[in-house]
Amino acid sequence: MPSERVFRPVDYVKISIFGAALSVLWPSLHTIIIPLRLLEFTPEAQKNTYLGLLLFTGSMIAVFIQPLAGALSDRFSSRLGRRRPFILVGTLLALLFLPSMGLSGSFLFLLAGYCLLQISCNIAQGPFQAFIPDLVPQGRRGVASGAKSLSEVLASVAFLRLVAYFMDIYSSNGGDIWLWAAIGFPGLVLLAAMIATMLTVKEQPLPPGEQPTAAKTMAGAYKIDARGHPGFVWFLVSRLFILMAMVVLQTFALYFIRDVIHHPNPAGVTADLLITVGVFLLLAVYPAGQLSDRFGRKPIILLSGFVGIVGILVLFFARTYTGMLVCGGLLGISSGAFLSTNWALATDLVPAGEGARYLGLTNIATAGAGALARLIGPVIDFFNAQQSGLGYSVMLLVCVLYFVLGSAAVIPVRKKVRESG
Repeated sequence: MPSERVFRPVDYVKISIFGAALSVLWPSLHTIIIPLRLLEFTPEAQKNTYLGLLLFTGSMIAVFIQPLAGALSDRFSSRLGRRRPFILVGTLLALLFLPSMGLSGSFLFLLAGYCLLQISCNIAQGPFQAFIPDLVPQGRRGVASGAKSLSEVLASVAFLRLVAYFMDIYSSNGGDIWLWAAIGFPGLVLLAAMIATMLTVKEQPLPPGEQPTAAKTMAGAYKIDARGHPGFVWFLVSRLFILMAMVVLQTFALYFIRDVIHHPNPAGVTADLLITVGVFLLLAVYPAGQLSDRFGRKPIILLSGFVGIVGILVLFFARTYTGMLVCGGLLGISSGAFLSTNWALATDLVPAGEGARYLGLTNIATAGAGALARLIGPVIDFFNAQQSGLGYSVMLLVCVLYFVLGSAAVIPVRKKVRESG
């Protein structure tokens, strides 16, 4: 799919399908499977702490692995291209370690399996993210980023409720078959997406002689030219804070629904919330990418931050099932506008020839947000111990602060002069 020719709609699908599979796997694990599994062998009063620390550890691994894998793929040459060999190896390793999510009978076993799964998936994800700057003409990257986000949300919305259904039955009635159905289904989706990507995406291998040594590549994997690319640094700060707000809400949603709304089927209601977010995200994500190509990235990102703040304030004052769904709709619009536009901004800012490495470095913000956001788990438990539900009030106010800081940080970003597409 060389960038010199017209990029067809089917090409957007080809370069997005693996990301869609990851969007089935990680929300299923982070929002439904792992929180419910932790309730089986962690103290009730410390469940937010254990969940936050487990996901923090995995996210820090992702911060390290993804830029390294991306940098290695930037200089890798094979008959399969630069990115697809990493996608193949990472996926096979992920399928090897995924069963540990069901076999674990202790926190340490679950933690070890989760960390190995993070390593595997990020070996694949870092190189995968470079498909847009590698293959898409510059003037179409906003649309491509919108299509990428659209496919990821569609996949998550389509299948998350099924995983929640399996886990609700497992939690209330027992039966390991339901647990394995919940874990195995995202694994099958990931395998199918890897095969489709290997068969349909066509890359051009690097010519011989252009690759530095692996040691030199690894040594420079985490270097950011802050003086030459100051906009990329501000971009990372903005992405970090806004994603922190979104990750906090996603991570602790099930426990919030269980402890504050007191619903008897928290997994199902959590899925309802995320599906509501997903539906409204779908309405916003592709148009936002198109609008950012036309009017610029920053105005759309600033608008997304404002809508996110309104959504959280709705939930703060209306802690009911209805209030939760209204909040979900607003957060969906905010997330859709942010995700496609922010990723398009990233592809604008990366230096030529270092697409996978710099897009892997966005994981400093992406996985870093996941790591830092989850450290609020002990804070929630601390304030809940002082007064029932107080910890969740603190959580929501902190999310408002994150949205404010993330929106402000995008203002100094200056985009590179656009190259001809």
